[in-house]
Amino acid sequence: MESLISLFSEYDIPAAFLVNIELTLWSTLFSLILGVILVMMRISPIGSMRTVAGGYVEFFKNMPLTIIMVFMVLGAYAQLKLTFSDTFATNFFWLAVTGLSLYTAAFVCESLRSGINTVPIGQAEAARALGLSFMQSATQIILPQAFRGSVAPLGNTFIALLKNSTVAAAASVATETSSLMSEMIEYHPDVIVSIFLIFAFGYVILIIPIGMLTTFLSNKLAVRR
Repeated sequence: MESLISLFSEYDIPAAFLVNIELTLWSTLFSLILGVILVMMRISPIGSMRTVAGGYVEFFKNMPLTIIMVFMVLGAYAQLKLTFSDTFATNFFWLAVTGLSLYTAAFVCESLRSGINTVPIGQAEAARALGLSFMQSATQIILPQAFRGSVAPLGNTFIALLKNSTVAAAASVATETSSLMSEMIEYHPDVIVSIFLIFAFGYVILIIPIGMLTTFLSNKLAVRR
């Protein structure tokens, strides 16, 4: 018990979890926006847009996240000079958010597409019969129902995003949980099990409520046929 208390007094563990939560929230917002755009392109009547969106999804679905995060530092930042701030920590935080968002958007798109598949095709045909444009039928009829039908897969995607935020260490975000855990193990190898349990239970505490909320919303918002 004394060793645990000393760890919490020496290291700001809650602040590290807060960094991961912030990474997750910002990445959730941007990946959701990009995911909606991608799924609109994938159901678009324009073939080239479907091809581009499909290529994006397949590329990022099959690309290891660590490679993306390393590219954000060594490629986007070091070679392409992409910067978000003059402050070192802030700049790499947003580079990590960018990498996480680009990666997660592909899975958001697929989750929404699974929800679109639950919408009866007759509703789209009825929308066309009423003279609605593609954008009108997609935003007013198809996507609202798709969101209701894809709550569960979206919830799983964002749970995975929270866990994936630990890969931000590859993008030089030095204040998040995986970096802090590595530092703690390096200097306190005698309590490695306790360190592991601290971070394991921390993520359990964060993830279980998200899973419970996702299940509740999935049942609450399910479209009854």
